[in-house]
Amino acid sequence: MKTYRRLLLFASPLRTFFPWYLLSIVLATVFSTLNFTFFAPILNVLFNNNVEITQEPTTWTDLPTFEFSEAYFTNLKEWGRLYLTTGTSPLDVLFNVCVMLVVFTFIANFFHFLAGYFMASVKGKVVRKIRTAVHEKILELHLSFFSDKHRGDIISRMTNDVQEIETTLIQTFNTLIKQPLTIIFTFGALFYISTPMTLFSLVILPISAILIALITKRLRRKAKKGQHFLGEILSSIDETLTGVKVIQSFTAEEYMNDKFYQKNKIYEKLLRQIGISRSLASPISQFFGILVVVVILYYGGKLIFTGEGELELGTRNLDPGNFLVFIILFASVISPIKAVANMVGIIQRGLVAGERLFTILDKEVLVKSKEGAEELKEMRESLSFENVVFKYDETEILKRINLEIKKGETVALVGPSGGGKSTMIDLIPRFHDVFSGSLLIDGKNIKDYDLQSLRKQMGIVTQKPILFHDTVYNNIAFGMDVTMEKVEEAAKIANAHDFIMGLDNGYDTLVGDGGGKLSGGQQQRITIARAVLKNPAIFLLDEATSALDTESEKLIQEAFDNIMKDKTSIVIAHRLSTVRNADKIVVLKAGEVVEVGTHDELIKVEDGLYQKLANMQNT
Repeated sequence: MKTYRRLLLFASPLRTFFPWYLLSIVLATVFSTLNFTFFAPILNVLFNNNVEITQEPTTWTDLPTFEFSEAYFTNLKEWGRLYLTTGTSPLDVLFNVCVMLVVFTFIANFFHFLAGYFMASVKGKVVRKIRTAVHEKILELHLSFFSDKHRGDIISRMTNDVQEIETTLIQTFNTLIKQPLTIIFTFGALFYISTPMTLFSLVILPISAILIALITKRLRRKAKKGQHFLGEILSSIDETLTGVKVIQSFTAEEYMNDKFYQKNKIYEKLLRQIGISRSLASPISQFFGILVVVVILYYGGKLIFTGEGELELGTRNLDPGNFLVFIILFASVISPIKAVANMVGIIQRGLVAGERLFTILDKEVLVKSKEGAEELKEMRESLSFENVVFKYDETEILKRINLEIKKGETVALVGPSGGGKSTMIDLIPRFHDVFSGSLLIDGKNIKDYDLQSLRKQMGIVTQKPILFHDTVYNNIAFGMDVTMEKVEEAAKIANAHDFIMGLDNGYDTLVGDGGGKLSGGQQQRITIARAVLKNPAIFLLDEATSALDTESEKLIQEAFDNIMKDKTSIVIAHRLSTVRNADKIVVLKAGEVVEVGTHDELIKVEDGLYQKLANMQNT
């Protein structure tokens, strides 16, 4: 139950409402139970014409204080007998019974409503806290985590699993508080009416509970598989939506449909098995609940018919009125017991969902600021790689990289795909940490700097433009409190202002999901404007102009040349023509630096890799 205890931490708002919630539940349970206990003496009087009246009826003020004691119920029984028979007709008695039933039912349900009201105040907060915790955790995790997980699976955990946890926390908390109280009060009344019959019922009642437990035992395993495959289905949907153009162009609809069908078929089978197990629990509990009632009915009837109604533990008779109320009370307690038993299945599903979420929440944050980290305000001298090695699992991506990049220099990373260029750039803002060696800024390891201050010094433009479903303005001013004038200035530098003003609502135009309303070149120019607006000390450009047409590329390149004069820039380029003027060109192959120099120097190296790449692009 460790997982359940951890889940309860998300329900911490309950502490504020719990006293009022508990009071409402107690009062609702008390009045619900009293609805039945009041009518044992009334039923005996109502259907017994031979009752002799020997005294005047007492008044409500003569009743004892409201205590759950035998004396109270004895006096109440006597009061009810006298009040309902002295000078009243059977019809008047029936009317009084109906009025009492309505009044006590109203009071009981009013307190049930109050309990639900207090619980509703907590429900939304619980869901918000869980999703916020997972969202915050995701933004802390290193990029390697997301390469191992499908986006659909993560989305499934933040939606369906959170919903299961909500059900577990709220329903089980509600049930495990309310129903046990109902069971306790009801059995208290049952023991008062007939101790032998109640003890007899307690002997045979666990039969249904044991059978339900056996059925629900399999639910946790099935539920875990079901939630896993639901994540697989969401991942498949995400892939389809992302790659629909490729799917259609390769006429791979049948292949993707079959792939989706197979996953859906497995999920269907699991849902069917889970549904059967859940459905089986209810009728079995219903059947055995009625069977228990029937056995008790026969046992109690036997006590009455054989004249054995005199109780061994008291002087009260098991008369027909008491017997009828006993059966009604016992039948009413079956439902709370069944609700508690059904909670086993709900808790199992919630525990599975909780375990899936905790695999994210418990994930170690590998990249973080160390205690007492220094704030990086600017880069004064250089950025250096010293014997840097980086691995994905056991695969070595970078092999003993040594490179110094001085402040204000423009350094280009070129080479065949898979050489480690993007990985080198990702190490600088610490999207990953080096496996061994050191990455230094001004001679100090970047791990000694505060992570947020380190990243604030860097402007990143990736090969694939990343835009959010928001306005153009908010995509450029992303996370920054800046004026419209500043945004427009950055857009002009990125050669984006003119096309933005041509949009329906200018800077207030929604770009669509992932920037889908814009062309690839327009998307990239907005991301470039975002980086320009940040005014960073270091620019990291991963094929930043690859999505632009020739004219736009030229204009953007000129803009970069202007804004990077006093900046340190690291540029990944496949088109060597875009980095001819770089201060330093680093040629990477299979994770190793094989050549370093200017364009003029490297182009002269006979049989050099850079020369071969240049010749290939010129042919």
